[in-house]
Amino acid sequence: MTDRTTTTEDVRAASTLEERLSDYRPESYHDFSDPDSEGAMRAAIERVAGELGRDYPARVGGEDVRLESTRASTDPGRPERVVGVFPSGGQALADRAIDAASRAFETWKSVPADQRAEILFRAADVMRRRRLELAAWMCFEIGKSWAEADADVAEAIDFCDYYARLMLHYAYDPYPLAPYDPEINEMVYLPIGVAAVIPPWNFPLAILTGMTVAAIVAGNTVVLKPASETMTIGWKLVEVMDEAGLPPGVLNFITGPGEVLGKRMVEHPDVQLIAFTGSREVGLETIERAAHHQPGQTSIKRVIAEMGGKDAIVVDADADLDEAVEGVAVSTFGFQGQKCSACSRAVVDASLYDEFLMRLVARAGRITPGDVIEGAWMGPVASKSQFEKVREYIEIGKSEGTLVLGGKADASRGWLIQPTIFADVHPDARIAQEEIFGPVLAIIKARDYDHALDIANGTEYGLTGAVYTQDEAKIERAKREFHVGNLYINRKCTGALVGVHPFGGFKMSGTDSKAGGRDYLLLFLQPKSIATKKDA
Repeated sequence: MTDRTTTTEDVRAASTLEERLSDYRPESYHDFSDPDSEGAMRAAIERVAGELGRDYPARVGGEDVRLESTRASTDPGRPERVVGVFPSGGQALADRAIDAASRAFETWKSVPADQRAEILFRAADVMRRRRLELAAWMCFEIGKSWAEADADVAEAIDFCDYYARLMLHYAYDPYPLAPYDPEINEMVYLPIGVAAVIPPWNFPLAILTGMTVAAIVAGNTVVLKPASETMTIGWKLVEVMDEAGLPPGVLNFITGPGEVLGKRMVEHPDVQLIAFTGSREVGLETIERAAHHQPGQTSIKRVIAEMGGKDAIVVDADADLDEAVEGVAVSTFGFQGQKCSACSRAVVDASLYDEFLMRLVARAGRITPGDVIEGAWMGPVASKSQFEKVREYIEIGKSEGTLVLGGKADASRGWLIQPTIFADVHPDARIAQEEIFGPVLAIIKARDYDHALDIANGTEYGLTGAVYTQDEAKIERAKREFHVGNLYINRKCTGALVGVHPFGGFKMSGTDSKAGGRDYLLLFLQPKSIATKKDA
């Protein structure tokens, strides 16, 4: 773990982006095999357990809002256990939050960029101090293992630290323009307005934080609607930003049914920017709704969308089998296969198909779903609806391939589903084409490398992918021809790091917005070119 405090004074003194980023490093992770780390995590879990079931408000214009109608988030490991209770608002709540954000924008847009960045640096420090507590909330509310929850908080910290540095670059480093003697010319970046932020449940702090703080540090104001499964974790970001000194109205937090709140947030004429991460279906609907002009709307809505994947790992004939087996197993079954980057297809060369299959089944067979609160590596899927969806796909898979591992689901101890592997799957099968978002893997046999790349590219998605091969020529081909936004060579296809692996996909995986990359903040800003005639 790193233990550092960053201020704008440290970064403002730099004169280039490279200098501003020179001491940025992603947060390192806790090693829970260390007795001290294990003890600290168990203490954090015990503290959080004592706070479960509380009532929380919405936050609009700096004021807490409570409603008679409420909804609860629950522990997927023990569905009867309530984690948090929140207002269940409708269009009126959304309108109230958007109005508050619109009013706050009039002052927030003029706050100097270094002051906005300073708030993000302070937020990162707050998260560092509360890191294990925030991780414990994710263990309870969404069933993340200790390591996965810890990594989620680390990524949220990284987003704050990295985007603050980027904002200082865009605000204070001159834009390089060609010289033109009669004029003084400059390019400046301005905030856009009110941003609707609609995050997913699978990275309930990291992605939620990344989209929110990018909008805020760029000078926009935010209406944030967390996923219904992870409202409590979303509220924890509100607490963090309060402690960091964010002014009232800049971040507005509302909860309620997505089909009501999300629809209104997207369609409201005063929302200029929508940051969405979720399913392909909802993402495309969001883009369509945003494109439709509303009465009173004065600007074209900008949509940043990340919409999932059907990610493949290609195992070539000369792959290191030990590495490939481990990479596929971890990529597929980490966080129960509920990462948009998770491997859901293994495309394996025919020459080593049988050996790979035997080793993978043995490796995955050692994974036993259990209670993440007690430290299990694999826990429950997110909800009853997710549990039922994955079970339906397992039944579909039984008619499309050979079930070689798992296939069983147990709701008696939470929404637990065994690691499930289907062999001999056709590339066009439903379980090889449709996003399942669960611990289900389709293994597909490829005749050769050409065939493997064709199969890997043969879906409507293009988010992540990996290739295991020792052949440099094949590696170069994958760089050119494997059509994904994030490609990994001889390593797993999950675990993107902020500032290291800018993240976002091609095709139906989204707008390839590259979260955690140098260009990301430009999506939350609008450039303005200014020419001033020189005096004669």
